[in-house]
This record gives sequence, C-alpha cells and structure tokens, in this order.
Amino acid sequence: MCRLHDSRFATRYFIGSGIDIGCGPDPISQYSEQFPLMESCRSWDMPDGDAQYLESVDDNTFDFVHSSHCLEHMVDPKTAMTHSLRVLKPNGHLVITIPEEDLYEQGIFPSTNNDDHKWTFTIAKAKSWSNKSINLASFLAEFSDTAQILKIELLDASFRYGLQRFDQTLTPIGECAIEFIMHKLPSEEIQRLGRYPDPVE
Repeated sequence: MCRLHDSRFATRYFIGSGIDIGCGPDPISQYSEQFPLMESCRSWDMPDGDAQYLESVDDNTFDFVHSSHCLEHMVDPKTAMTHSLRVLKPNGHLVITIPEEDLYEQGIFPSTNNDDHKWTFTIAKAKSWSNKSINLASFLAEFSDTAQILKIELLDASFRYGLQRFDQTLTPIGECAIEFIMHKLPSEEIQRLGRYPDPVE
C-alpha cells in the first residue's frame, strides 16, 4: 500500500517497459491502473529460467526491474543483482523487496517460515545472529560504480512488535520487509567509474 501513497512509483520508478522477477501469481502488472506510465511488465518466474542469471534477456532491455521476495532464494545474491542491473537500461530503476531478518526469521535460521530461504537480510548492524546474513548497506555499496542507491526502507508500519514469534506475513496486514531502490547510472558514468571497458574504436 505504501507505493500508492508515494507518487514516485507512478511517476518515476514504474514507467515504460519492465520485468517482474520471481513474481509468482501476484505480478505488479495486475495493478497497472495504479501506475499509468507503466507500458508493459514481463512476468519472470521459474518456467522462464534461472532468476539469478536471466540468461535469455539482453543487456539494457528494461526501463525498470522489480523483484519482491526473490533475492533471498538465490544461491548467489551478488550474481543475481549483477544480472538484474545488466538487463536494466541506463537511468532505469531497480525496485527490490526482501524479508528483514529480525522481523521475519526472528532469530532462527535456517528459516522455519520458509525453508527455501538461503540468506537473511539486515539494513545495517554490527553483528547478526544469522550465519547467512547480508548487511544490505555493505552489499549495495559493491554496486556503487553501476547504480546509485535512492532508498533503503524498513517496511514495518503494520508489524506488531508485541506479539510472540510467528510469521506475520500470513496475516492480511503483516509487513516485515526491506525495500531498496537503485538508479542505474548513465553509460558514460559507468565507463568513467571503470565498471565496463571503454568501447572499441
């Protein structure tokens, strides 16, 4: 619901042609009336191929890349991020949602809420109880020569902190996630920072 109250999703992030990685039965394309500048959004799930590599998708194809609760299932999240940015056009936006470890797994890993989760995520803290924790601030900094971080937000507006441990996403209002948004740098800026080699003359 927060996306409906933030005009940037309708006017800046979800515009043009996009891809929704790991969308399952709930792709954002079914909410297209809320995002009038979204021209199309390709749904990508397991029958389409490995979301970690997006092998059949050309470089610089989409104006936006969206992925909700998929990155935590990847064997190698860094590789997955690299390819998500690869298929994104320069000046496009990457919008990703992942579970926050203290709100979702709540101190136990491997996860008892979803046994296919391979990683837990925290925005930034000195030490995690999870031996598979990814500190998002450090992780995203690895891509700073390709994309600019626009937003990292803990989505906990409806999380009920006073309840005993259970999977609150099973309720209609449960939020226990992190959302981050990145803006892919223009090609000339990426080249200047040394991410990709200069084109051959």
